Amino acid sequence: MEEYLIIIIRTLVLYLLILMLFRLMGKREIGELSLLDLVVFMMIAEMAAVSIENTDDSIWRTILPMALLMMIQILFAFISIKSKKFRDLIDGKPTVIISDGKIDEESMRKQRYNFDDLLLQLREKNIRNIADVEFAILESSGKLSVFEKQNNPGKTENGGFTIPLIMDGTIQEQNLMMINKTNLWLRQQLKKKGYNHIKDISFCSYQDGEFFIDIKDEK
Repeated sequence: MEEYLIIIIRTLVLYLLILMLFRLMGKREIGELSLLDLVVFMMIAEMAAVSIENTDDSIWRTILPMALLMMIQILFAFISIKSKKFRDLIDGKPTVIISDGKIDEESMRKQRYNFDDLLLQLREKNIRNIADVEFAILESSGKLSVFEKQNNPGKTENGGFTIPLIMDGTIQEQNLMMINKTNLWLRQQLKKKGYNHIKDISFCSYQDGEFFIDIKDEK
């Protein structure tokens, strides 16, 4: 009877502890978990399960590594906010799978992403014909973002969706290529608007011929 009581108490304590840890680590949708988030969550869940079963071990031997994992996750999350290179290393980068209606097989091979995966995700978005797709981007979460071609005469310059050109002070060369623009073109456009230092720009996007620009720590 005493053993069952210990199990119940451990379960309640660890349940509340895990809720608190996940709350401290920040809000994130399940489908948007990074690889780091997933590893931390799996390890915490495994440690909790082992601790509940092994009632002879002190519960502090479980709480300590859980708290350490939480601190590591928070530290890495903070670094990833400050550094895009670190964020790309941990989470990976979005990959263009279809550009201008043409499939990029090399990018698919690099991501170990096959045609069955592509067709399945296109069907889920009610895309019947690959020829109708202007851009398809495989996000770091594994989600496929699809932008259909616009066949009307008033079609916008970049298909009517936002293209990030600068993130954390770094020019996104791949995205410039998507809209057939160059690094020099971007710098010239920004200078016309009074932005002379790329490093000062937190985020710059381009949509329908218009720029959205956000300066670092500007209030």
